[in-house]
Amino acid sequence: MPHRVRTFLVLGASALLPAATAAVLGVPAHAATPAFPAHYSAPYLQISAADAGDLAADMSASGTAFYSLAFLTPQSGCTPMWEDNNDPMNAFTSQVSALQAAGGNVIPSFGGASGGELAQTCTSVSSLEAAYAKVVSTYHVTRLDFDIEGSVLDDTASDHRRDQALAQLQAANPAVQVDFTVPVDPTGMPSDVTSMLNDAVNAGVKVNLVNIMTMDFGDGENALNDAESAANGSVPQLESIFGVSSGGAWGMLGLTPIAGQNDDNEVFSQSNAVTLESFAASHGVQELAFWEVDGYDKGTGYAYSKTFNKITSSTGGGGGASGSFPSGYHQLVVQHSGQCLDVAGASTSNGAVIDQNTCGASGTSGQQFQFLPVSGGYGELQNENSGKDVVVQSASTTKGAAVIQYTQNGTSNGLWLPIQQADGTWQFKNQKSGLCLDQAGAVTTPGAAFDQWTCKTGTGDNQDFAAR
Repeated sequence: MPHRVRTFLVLGASALLPAATAAVLGVPAHAATPAFPAHYSAPYLQISAADAGDLAADMSASGTAFYSLAFLTPQSGCTPMWEDNNDPMNAFTSQVSALQAAGGNVIPSFGGASGGELAQTCTSVSSLEAAYAKVVSTYHVTRLDFDIEGSVLDDTASDHRRDQALAQLQAANPAVQVDFTVPVDPTGMPSDVTSMLNDAVNAGVKVNLVNIMTMDFGDGENALNDAESAANGSVPQLESIFGVSSGGAWGMLGLTPIAGQNDDNEVFSQSNAVTLESFAASHGVQELAFWEVDGYDKGTGYAYSKTFNKITSSTGGGGGASGSFPSGYHQLVVQHSGQCLDVAGASTSNGAVIDQNTCGASGTSGQQFQFLPVSGGYGELQNENSGKDVVVQSASTTKGAAVIQYTQNGTSNGLWLPIQQADGTWQFKNQKSGLCLDQAGAVTTPGAAFDQWTCKTGTGDNQDFAAR
């Protein structure tokens, strides 16, 4: 990502700041911070003492609730600092807390174009994990971004060390989400980027978002056309790397142009921003961002922010709003029958059938489920009694395939997108198949099993669940 004051020309697809989601480890008592919707805008702010105090005012003026904070770079060893003015990592806690209290949130971003990334100087995996966790707990955030480009991208030893640390962080707290911000060409992501992402997958990192830097292409072509071409070229690559459908790949994609003039003198105009927002919303893109709020957008009256904010209300082409499912364990009441989603016999075994049964008292064994976000709005639907996930049997994409419980392994047949309906109930759409969790045959009999089926519109049917 370019800096606010640019002293050199960046040619090719310069990558943005690092972005990866993280969750809280050992966080002190603190009010829950606002969750991210399935589609949102999170422009970059190159944070320093000069602009940190404007966060809440920026939100009020622009309507933008979420910000990517650039950049955390190595001070020394395992200690990060904010790059713009070498501020200590914890320098902006009061400003971020004020934003969170007003309904906003931030994504701390590691790396960037020139300052390096902490995995390069912190050579102990356990110490690196602790350093990432400290940022999460200090700012009470649920996501971390990793802008991996240039010499950092080429440092495969540090890439692997980072992936090991992030996998351990997520194992300790499954709520941690990780984003990667990466360079891109008009034809898609270059091979060094796909290799880095494959290493993350192989290390066990659950990647929420791949944010491509649609900027500084250096080819003399239209900036908007290059951005859309880069997105179209990246989606098949994400399908292959993460084993997801086309819809799932779009749902874990982020797009980040430069607001205005690029370093290669191409201009991404305000009208380009309008077109890109429509493109992103129609394809179900998870995140729109841009570089940068204070130096590039504030002088326009927040024109880019106001345009990209529109994606936050987008449904990504679905039938309802893909909102934030309430945290914690809930009974899920099937609307057509009034019965509860249930693990048959309160079994703790892999392969146990998911059925419906008479709703018991709160805490009834086998009827308590929590949603754990993983990527692009999708997440695991986990049973409290067994600790296992609701999955489509044999990773089938066929209508009518059975739904069972199984040990979580991160595969797309065990990931579901909660889609909020007009009456406040929820559908659950499977990432692998694109089909919805469905009470087979729409019967009202206790013990009747669940399958997957074409997602319905309307409310009150055998695919709608009330969380209580």
